[in-house]
Amino acid sequence: MRDVRMKGFAERADVEQVDAFLRAHTAPLPAEEVGLRACVGRVLAQDVRAEIDVPGFPRASMDGYAVRGEDTFGASAYEPVELELLGETLPGRSFAGRVEKGQTVRVMTGAPLPAGADAVVMAEVCRERAGRVEVCEAVAPRKHVGAIGEDIRCGELVLPRGRRLRPQDAGLLASIGVARPRCVRRPRVALVITGDELLPAGSRPEGVQIVDSNSVVLEALIARDGGELLPFELLPDRPERIRAALEDARPDVTLVSGGSSVGSEDHAPRLLAELGSLDFHGISMRPSSPAGVGRIGSRFVFLLPGNPVSCLCAYEFFAGPTLRALGLRPRSWPHRRVTLPLARKLASAVGRTDYVRVAIAEGRVVPIGTSGASILSSTVRAAGCVIVPRELEGMPEGASVEVLLYDDEPAEEPGRGSAGA
Repeated sequence: MRDVRMKGFAERADVEQVDAFLRAHTAPLPAEEVGLRACVGRVLAQDVRAEIDVPGFPRASMDGYAVRGEDTFGASAYEPVELELLGETLPGRSFAGRVEKGQTVRVMTGAPLPAGADAVVMAEVCRERAGRVEVCEAVAPRKHVGAIGEDIRCGELVLPRGRRLRPQDAGLLASIGVARPRCVRRPRVALVITGDELLPAGSRPEGVQIVDSNSVVLEALIARDGGELLPFELLPDRPERIRAALEDARPDVTLVSGGSSVGSEDHAPRLLAELGSLDFHGISMRPSSPAGVGRIGSRFVFLLPGNPVSCLCAYEFFAGPTLRALGLRPRSWPHRRVTLPLARKLASAVGRTDYVRVAIAEGRVVPIGTSGASILSSTVRAAGCVIVPRELEGMPEGASVEVLLYDDEPAEEPGRGSAGA
């Protein structure tokens, strides 16, 4: 390894080269059983097929009266058909007898259909009196009856491998008797936040010290991408402390924030090379050019620059897709996207990938003017970012560009409810 401290990078890798390397060396983590009430948001490790029919019995889909459909033919409000009332059946209870010609049983929605009946007449078109029921509307056989397997058939593929479970998916699993679905284990992530200048998040800046903001951003991004963050603490720029943190074998991924560039106190690249492999250090991108990627055994280590925007950028390009792939989620960036014209020229350089923060005004994309790697507020003012590929030296005014939006949902005007409210 060439020591780049106080010297700079002799060469830089392309973003595509690093991405291809990560794709080639990333495989989903093993499966684990997850409790039904904790599975929402988790990713299925295998297909789920139903081992039963749902429902497993014919059931009433209306409150009313179970009948033989043919007994009601010709019924109307003027000439109702009169049937003998045998009794009642409720959800979870079966009727002991059998419905014969000219008979009926009162049923509630979800109750098993009594033997002999093949339809349900709605309560609204019936009159009950003195053990008899007058039916004022005819029903065809199978009307208002949920058939066996109407919802789910035995043997049916109900949820595929790779599905990120939603609340209704968990409900479906419950309905077919799956108590502990097998899901991909969440990637365990260690944060190594270094810097003598850092104060813990939540502190007030003092003198020449600054507050750690990177761990706050990274913690939220890790959660977004399905990772499980291990406990961490801020570390001083001391090689022995950083080495000990890198040697921790518990995580699947280690994120180092700070100490990855070419300063005299940037120890992480050298330590990573000694403990494992430093596969890339220095990438042709702006910001985040000092970023690095390496491995210690099977564990990925990402060197994220200390400047907040560079840290965010390097995570989104490299660490985020890797975390998602480990958890069997799509590698692609999870942002909403919109295509709009540029309000003014966007400058770049051939051979370098640019992450450009942009605002959206009057339906046009406006590059943020103050956009240094340390200006975190620029990402707050921005609506999203535009990625300029290395093949382009910029984009002209009016060109259509794809914006990766920072907000998960469209902004809603104050005082206006949703369409479904």
